[in-house]
Amino acid sequence: MHDSRRRSLMKAMSWRLIAVIITTTVGYLFTENATFALSIGIADSIIKIFAYYLHERAWINAPIERAEPVVGYQPIAHDARTSST
Repeated sequence: MHDSRRRSLMKAMSWRLIAVIITTTVGYLFTENATFALSIGIADSIIKIFAYYLHERAWINAPIERAEPVVGYQPIAHDARTSST
C-alpha cells in the first residue's frame, strides 16, 4: 500500500512543524531570545525545504540503479507469537 499524496504532504508538514519546534527550542536555549530563536527556526525550515527539493532532484538524475519491483510480492507480517526463536 502506498501513501496518498495528501498523506505524504501531511507527513511532510507535520515533520517540518516538529523540526521548527526543535530548532527554535535549541535557538532559545542558546540565545534566551524568543524572537531571535523563532527567526532561526523559520529561516532554517525555509532553507531546508529548498535544500531538500534540490537534493531530491539531484537523486533523480543520480547514476545509481533502482531495484526492480517484484511483481506480486506481498510482505509477510511477522507475528512474535508464532516465532520459533
